[in-house]
Amino acid sequence: MNQALVTRFPVTDRVREALAVTLRGAQELIPAEEWAQKLAKSEATKVPLRIKLGLDPTAPDIHVGHTVVLNKMRQLQDLGHTVIFLIGDFTSMIGDPSGRNTTRPPLTAEQIKVNAETYRAQADKILDPAKTELRYNSEWSDPLGARGMIELAAKYTVARMMERNDFHDRFKAGASISIHEFLYPLMQGYDSVALKSDLELGGTDQKFNLLMGRHLQAEYGQEPQCILTMPLLEGLDGVDKMSKSKNNYIGISEDANTMFAKVLSISDDLMWRWYTLLSFRSEAEIAALKKEVEGGRNPKDAKVLLAKEITARFHSAQAADAAEQDFVNRSKGGVPDEIPEVQLSGAPLGIAQLLKQAGLAPSSSEANRLIDGGGVRVDSSVVVDKSLKLEAGDYVLQVGKRKFAKVRLS
Repeated sequence: MNQALVTRFPVTDRVREALAVTLRGAQELIPAEEWAQKLAKSEATKVPLRIKLGLDPTAPDIHVGHTVVLNKMRQLQDLGHTVIFLIGDFTSMIGDPSGRNTTRPPLTAEQIKVNAETYRAQADKILDPAKTELRYNSEWSDPLGARGMIELAAKYTVARMMERNDFHDRFKAGASISIHEFLYPLMQGYDSVALKSDLELGGTDQKFNLLMGRHLQAEYGQEPQCILTMPLLEGLDGVDKMSKSKNNYIGISEDANTMFAKVLSISDDLMWRWYTLLSFRSEAEIAALKKEVEGGRNPKDAKVLLAKEITARFHSAQAADAAEQDFVNRSKGGVPDEIPEVQLSGAPLGIAQLLKQAGLAPSSSEANRLIDGGGVRVDSSVVVDKSLKLEAGDYVLQVGKRKFAKVRLS
């Protein structure tokens, strides 16, 4: 136990409830006893704790997998604590080496600026903007200067740095490790010093960096922060972590209909994990719903509730209701209310070329494959003849259950 926490504060029922909220869906809390005492101290002194989440704006948008830690931040925010959404505009210029076997190329200042603005707007969909402290780590990292950087580097050893799995594995394999990569965990750790954080959140792949913050706070004479790691969310396939590169993701800026349909596409087993990590329903509510499903209720009912909750969070309750109705219409073979309208010329036009030009198939050969599979409809009629040519007129084209286009052919 840290010396600053020698004074014991009573662990009340409210503290135990706050601890349960903290641990819901979490991977690891380090050290749990210290966090319980921090919560108890906060309740006794009425001083909110400072809870930090740092994200490097390495891409222009974020997906639902990224929101696991943001959801946890919101839960802790609702308990009355101060949450700090830290944008790593300085550390982005270094590039986070976590989990990588090659050096990550740093972003340009312009890329970072554009991405950071998008991150902020997207985070506001989950966190309460009025109660969120938004910070950029360039505030203290830029003024640190060469002298400060050298002094900071002196507070950690190369031997300890090489204990990190990705550095160790790359060194053993003879892969290059640039000196500037050692600075990343140091700078992320220094963020905790600058912000005087009590708790830092991150994914399981960030554990080394999070512990660096705890170490550096002790070096600078501060009460060390606790660490809360959250699991990486499996994507739509239920196997790999959610990732754009795996195409198993839901972007939080995707339209409501697509978001709703994607949630409904996950497996029944994965649904319950998503409930734990993404839903704001209480654990008691989720347990009751799961019991109903085990007792014979259609699991799709529970999945629809989850899909509507997630869709409403990033759009609105009205949009979620409309997305549900749109999904029902598609399932029954109906046409959604809003579909893209395309104007094409060149009639008569072959069906494969028409699908390609309407954006419903990437190529004519793929269009023909879809026709062979019975997945193409024109005005609700299944297309079976790949040589079909359409004359000038208005048509509703459908590929599969979800792709539609209104085509005016001239």
